[in-house]
Amino acid sequence: MLLVTGGAGFIGSNVVAALNDAGRADVVVCDMLGQDGKWRNLAKRQLADFVPPSELMVWLTGRKLDAVIHLGANSSTTAADGDAVLEANFRVSLRLLDWCTAQGTPLIYASSAATYGDGAQGFSDDPSLPALTRLRPMNLYGWSKHLFDLAVAERLRSGERLPPQCVGLKFFNVFGPNEYHKGAMASVLARRFDDIKSGRAVQLFKSHRAGIADGDQRRDFIYVDDVVRVIMWLMATPSVSGLFNVGTGKARSFKDLILSAYAALGIKPNIQYTDMPEAIRGGYQYFTQSEADRLRGAGYNGGFTTLEQAVALYVKTYLDSSDRFR
Repeated sequence: MLLVTGGAGFIGSNVVAALNDAGRADVVVCDMLGQDGKWRNLAKRQLADFVPPSELMVWLTGRKLDAVIHLGANSSTTAADGDAVLEANFRVSLRLLDWCTAQGTPLIYASSAATYGDGAQGFSDDPSLPALTRLRPMNLYGWSKHLFDLAVAERLRSGERLPPQCVGLKFFNVFGPNEYHKGAMASVLARRFDDIKSGRAVQLFKSHRAGIADGDQRRDFIYVDDVVRVIMWLMATPSVSGLFNVGTGKARSFKDLILSAYAALGIKPNIQYTDMPEAIRGGYQYFTQSEADRLRGAGYNGGFTTLEQAVALYVKTYLDSSDRFR
């Protein structure tokens, strides 16, 4: 069997879909569904089991798994409960790392581009401990992910055992189907699509930094299908371990993202700019851009979908459809 933690979430449910499409029905999801309709992310899927996070370590006792795809986390970049975030994002990851090491089970886990903070140290996915210790995440979520990257790097440096395949993936700004339950953490495109479609003005943040125009805050937007292809490739290539960025390598503006949606629908753009809330200004990233050389150097040649192509695919296949779920 394969275990996908966070398998009912955004990226996780897309991984589960790809595994089912590849003929695997022996997929176990560890997640919480809650009351926000997240179950719909799995409504078309076939599962071997569904395990609540509180029961995971007991469930793992005596199990043999082909791999653990660890995507489960508290992914809110505005989360404030430090104890809860550290438990969900750091300590659970440590327990899974120990289990995979003891059992000889491959582990592919989600890190985050949030570990890079304001980007002052660049966006190089250098996995060495000296390089990692220079990073300064700007929020609790990024710090919790960074702690686990550091723990893995320390074990590697000191010669401690690790799983036979141990891969951390620093996801940049992923968007695509099945992100709707994320609320304020969903992509701007998902949150603003109904405004775009209806002709209402789309609200984007003004810039509060000299030299950067309103709406020109930039992110490395990557379509979820590209992320899934990387994960599937890693599962098929167990010789590859390490810490890798997963982004296109091309930063684009939020304005570009929204204009691409208007273009896909053939609608005249209607964008307005509003002040960024004071509460998030201090921790707001104005630029992220993946360095993707290490992933390509490891042998990945799947390429990445352009922003315009990805937005058109997302809009026409899902957002502008009666069924938005994969």
